Amino acid sequence: MTMRLEEKQALVAEVAEVAAKAHSAIAAEYRGMTVEQLTKLRVMARKQGVFMKVVKNTLARRAVAGTSFECMKDALKGPLILAFSKEDPGAAARVMKDFTKDNEQLVVTAVAFGGKLLPKSDMERLAKLPTREQALATLMAVMKAPITKFVRTLNEPHAKLVRTVAAVRDQKQAA
Repeated sequence: MTMRLEEKQALVAEVAEVAAKAHSAIAAEYRGMTVEQLTKLRVMARKQGVFMKVVKNTLARRAVAGTSFECMKDALKGPLILAFSKEDPGAAARVMKDFTKDNEQLVVTAVAFGGKLLPKSDMERLAKLPTREQALATLMAVMKAPITKFVRTLNEPHAKLVRTVAAVRDQKQAA
């Protein structure tokens, strides 16, 4: 299906706009996949807040030009699907990792994070990044720990006194 110039320009503008705001990007080759498999991948991506688009290589190169994902230009070859993590840096990597467990036809060709092209093996590390909520929960636990320990330390002498008095009482009642 041939695209008109206006459609190509709109597609490049849309992908460039998303790429300018995205945290990470993954390019994958989808050769041999069925429409049903691609639809399943898109549904998974939509649920995770990942922008996913099948783009021709030349249009993809134009779209990432001038963004932090320009480092991916040389890796954009073959039938491509681009995935951009808009909110959570590891979302696209998690979607691709989960999907490739069951579908070997999807082959990751490029992983970019923070303006740097990473080795494909780093997709695992990127997928393990905590979500925003997980990171905030961990931070709150770290901030709360010293206060909790301080309160326990202040409370311990009183608790020890109460236990000692109770032990003395039990001893007298037994005698």
